[in-house]
Amino acid sequence: MSFKYPDLMERQTAAAAAKKAMLEKFRAAAADPEIERKRAERVAIDEARKVRMAEREAAKAAQQAELARQAALAAEREAQAKREAAEAEARAAAEKAELEALIEMEKKAERDARYAARKAAKKERRRGY
Repeated sequence: MSFKYPDLMERQTAAAAAKKAMLEKFRAAAADPEIERKRAERVAIDEARKVRMAEREAAKAAQQAELARQAALAAEREAQAKREAAEAEARAAAEKAELEALIEMEKKAERDARYAARKAAKKERRRGY
């Protein structure tokens, strides 16, 4: 037979005793007011962190909403400016067309007057007076 020290029973009792000692140490640590105070402090810090994060998210959402509102206003102003520019361009084109039509009418009147004068001169020459 082989000689083993400590034998199985001693090893098992030592392991059970170590396990029991660790459990007692854990229970004592859990009941320690210093550990409880530190845990409560960590919970308070975590809650404060969550509040700050929520405030930052709310501020970011408000800023995004403000940026979206400003972008919408800028787009509306730009669209209004484009509409006004298009209306001004249309008015300018209409005025130009009207002016060109007036100039053409004046030129036609001048041509007609010259033509009538030529005809009258030719008629006068034919009649001889």
